[in-house]
Amino acid sequence: MSTGIWQNWGRSVRVRPQSVARPVSVDEVAQVVREAATRGIRVKAIGSGHSFTGIAIATGIQLDLSGLTGLIRLDPATSRATFAAGTTLHDAGQLLEANGLAFENLGDIDSQTISGAISTGTHGTGVRFGGIATRVVGLTMVTADAAVLRIGDTGAGPIEHADLLPAAAIGLGALGVIVDVTLQCVPAFLLHSVERPERLGAVLADFEARSAAVDHFEFFWFPHTEIVLTKTNTRLPGTAPRRRLSPARAWFDDRFMANSIFSLTCGLARLVPALTPAINRLATTLTGDREFTEWSTGVFATPRTVRFRELEYAIPLEAVPQALREIRSLIEDRGWRISFPVEVRAAAADDLWLSPATGRASGYIAVHRHYREDPLEYFRAVEQILIAQGGRPHWGKVHFQGAAALAEAYPRHAEFVALRDRLDPDRLFSNAYLEKVLGP
Repeated sequence: MSTGIWQNWGRSVRVRPQSVARPVSVDEVAQVVREAATRGIRVKAIGSGHSFTGIAIATGIQLDLSGLTGLIRLDPATSRATFAAGTTLHDAGQLLEANGLAFENLGDIDSQTISGAISTGTHGTGVRFGGIATRVVGLTMVTADAAVLRIGDTGAGPIEHADLLPAAAIGLGALGVIVDVTLQCVPAFLLHSVERPERLGAVLADFEARSAAVDHFEFFWFPHTEIVLTKTNTRLPGTAPRRRLSPARAWFDDRFMANSIFSLTCGLARLVPALTPAINRLATTLTGDREFTEWSTGVFATPRTVRFRELEYAIPLEAVPQALREIRSLIEDRGWRISFPVEVRAAAADDLWLSPATGRASGYIAVHRHYREDPLEYFRAVEQILIAQGGRPHWGKVHFQGAAALAEAYPRHAEFVALRDRLDPDRLFSNAYLEKVLGP
């Protein structure tokens, strides 16, 4: 069917596909792929559009997986759950909670589809926990020849092609169309959350120790201030007492202040940039000072309605303090006025081929600009700081690196490209972004 213009959530990319397909079964996905191959037209699957790069741009057939949703199977004995690829993290979390289970870890946005989230390396924080893709034990993919390839433990039969899982779990959409994902989950648990404003210097001085001492630690630094807002989440069993925020306090913090008022202040900062430092100082006094205990799904993710664009890199954990000091000096030296806070998180080392945290404990540093502001000068300059620290880009966030540089940053980049050559030799699933980061 014909379509209008598609654009992502951050309004950083837009495209008018030749056509849009909305399959509701695996057989229909295979049929679309078969037809695309016959006609010599590229096909790309899309999720919720929360990537800021062109990774999901489809100039040929856009494959909308919103008709493939829900919990396919659940194994209580192993706590493994299989979800259709178009299921959002939010909906998957609710389905798990209804069955006494939970994601081991999540990021602070849960609007992404589960297939899109793993394919781009979406992650949360915690030095003992990897990104969502590290908990993938199996997935099913339709390949370029329209075959259904089962990888790992999909719960639908014997374990197959387990050797491909470290590549396919963060596959960038380059190997095929994921139609379902099987995750290793955990029993539902509570998080005791403490959010406090602290001094930037003190937090940087013991960042590694703070990260190692608790389950989940992260902070947001407001440029032009000496204050960071820290978030410390401690895991508790599901039988522990809940100490919830009042509905009024939760609405005021997460809806009114974090979204409605933040949108207004971003608009004011764009109109009068000189006010940005004062606005940021005010923000540090009005938000981020609370304590509560709630189910994990209600703590990890929070509503985000203010649109932005983001660059994020993973660097060695021990390099985070120096990198942030350099970013701070950069902003001051250039005289920029930056209204969005800088986000700092941590993750465990993993063995996934294209994971930014592959082979090393990592700190993630993310910088943002409002979607109506031009981020390029800021992002390019920050990227150079992070590259100098051995940084690897998040695949769903803005970055400016090509295949040659990425092959040096990711030790198994060449092996992934070789697997792509085998599974998609005619580049049925490629687009300009994948050609840039993987080669033609």
